[in-house]
Amino acid sequence: MKLNLIPILLVIFSITAQAQELQQQQLDPVIITSTRIDLPFSENSRTITVITQEDIEKSGTTNVADLLQQVAGVDVRRRGTSGMQADLYIRGGGFDQTLLLIDGIKVEDAQTGHHTMNMALPIEVIERIEIIKGPAARVFGQNAFTGAINIVTKKNIGNLVSLTAQAGSFGQINGSVMVGSQFEKSSHIIQVSRNTSEGYRHNTDYDNQNYFIKSSFNTNKAPINLIASFQERKFGANGFYASPSAINQYEETQASLIGVTTKIEKGKLTLKPRLYWKRNQDMYVFVRDNPSIYRNLHQTNKVGAAIDASYKSNIGVTGFGVDLAKVYLASNNLGNRNRFMTTLFLEHRFKLLDNKLDVTPGVAVNYFSDFKFHGFPGLDVGYKINDAVKVYGNIGYTYRIPTYTDLFYSDPTTLGDENLDPEEALAQELGLKYRNGSFNASFAAFNRDSKKLIDYVKENETDLWQATNIRDLNTKGIEINASYGFKLAGYNQSIKTGYTFLEDDLKAVQNNFSRYSINSLKHHAIGSLQTQFFKNISQNIIYKYAERTSGENYAVVDANVRFQLNNLEISVLANNIFNTEYTETNLVPMPKGNLLFGLKYNFK
Repeated sequence: MKLNLIPILLVIFSITAQAQELQQQQLDPVIITSTRIDLPFSENSRTITVITQEDIEKSGTTNVADLLQQVAGVDVRRRGTSGMQADLYIRGGGFDQTLLLIDGIKVEDAQTGHHTMNMALPIEVIERIEIIKGPAARVFGQNAFTGAINIVTKKNIGNLVSLTAQAGSFGQINGSVMVGSQFEKSSHIIQVSRNTSEGYRHNTDYDNQNYFIKSSFNTNKAPINLIASFQERKFGANGFYASPSAINQYEETQASLIGVTTKIEKGKLTLKPRLYWKRNQDMYVFVRDNPSIYRNLHQTNKVGAAIDASYKSNIGVTGFGVDLAKVYLASNNLGNRNRFMTTLFLEHRFKLLDNKLDVTPGVAVNYFSDFKFHGFPGLDVGYKINDAVKVYGNIGYTYRIPTYTDLFYSDPTTLGDENLDPEEALAQELGLKYRNGSFNASFAAFNRDSKKLIDYVKENETDLWQATNIRDLNTKGIEINASYGFKLAGYNQSIKTGYTFLEDDLKAVQNNFSRYSINSLKHHAIGSLQTQFFKNISQNIIYKYAERTSGENYAVVDANVRFQLNNLEISVLANNIFNTEYTETNLVPMPKGNLLFGLKYNFK
């Protein structure tokens, strides 16, 4: 199948750009909160995508993994359904090179990036998702090699009880309860859900339980926010990690987070302290009914404290902060490990030329007890041509220290290397943003020169896979996004499109065999059409096209319909409606067409 969406994107772009009657929609100002200097979305000089609460509701998705697949440049490689196991990539990077945050709290896992999406919260409690693409080590520190994703939870849903029940193909049964309460000086949200399925093929059943609490106290002054979440997943992992012949794999994961945050404003000074404890547990069994053959059990704990601050002066805004954390690992395979981490941040945003030009230099300095000091400077520059058009550019060094799996993992086929060096890269980006009421568009060109990338290689077929700093890689590409909102028959309609092109130039590897051959999304195109023609019925169609550097390509179409009657919502979600046969990773076949029916009722 050849890529055929680009002409469609260009036609849509042309039609929307030439439209004579744009229905102006006043968007609520979104403040990007995942950095030290809070800025409106339009003021940032980086490539940032915001998935709003309205976007989430209209997407028809039931989990974060499926939702992120609707964003060009974000490569979510799922194993199975409902986000049971998924790896997260941005702009061709690896699954260890993307940082996940929850309300600004970094929740990376030192064992392996395979666990990143274990912390993805239930979609019902999310207010928005901020996606920062490009080098972000200066802003967040280690792991933000190719970008970062910040999940922002809902602050207050008032006095509400919401019940949701869903059932569909593969014996899927989902149920959730969310309760909100609002008092004079506090607000509270509790959400409990359970999702189960018999599986879409042998040994792909799952049982997923989620528990979430968020409480805000002293809400009429400087609120103190408490967040607690626990997610447990039990699932058959047919061929998820080993060869496709390994059909009896099984896995159980537990991911939990407890965090306390607040925001203190004293004149020109703003302080955002955080305390948190993040835990992940993973048990992997090679033969489900006989764990004695091969079983791994890993427990990772991270305890951290951080404070971000900003100070406004006559010469701009200064952002600074410190992040302290201690990581503990207990594993029957990787051993007992611990690591102390310290990160210092400093940046300043200058506004020049009648506030049209913004220049933000900054640096992050990290100390790791096992990898010593690293400094990573960066620079963001933006120029506002007029109220609708802004050009921007950024450059920065970024890095990733090896995971404990890279360093110490050992099994009958694989061997880590405790002498690995951190991965490093220098990345640059140039972009253009256009925002004018109902029509928004953006363009970005980017380049990343990576060194010392970690791969598993061997000389002979019978040798063990050995972790090695072997790869130097240049990645360049472009990204185009456009959206248009208009009225038809008195109702709001919208068209959204996105396209990313990547080109990887891998320097020759001397070894005969390589496990992690580069297989980025060379072409990635997304299109969505959200329509409404009747008062209570809305529908959404999503088109996703992916072509990897290996030449493999596929197109998938999803659709959903929602019927709203007062406090009752009835929904139908159809995935892969044209029965496309495809895999996203490790030759794990994804399910063909399937349906999910839902009922939701809000008691107010």
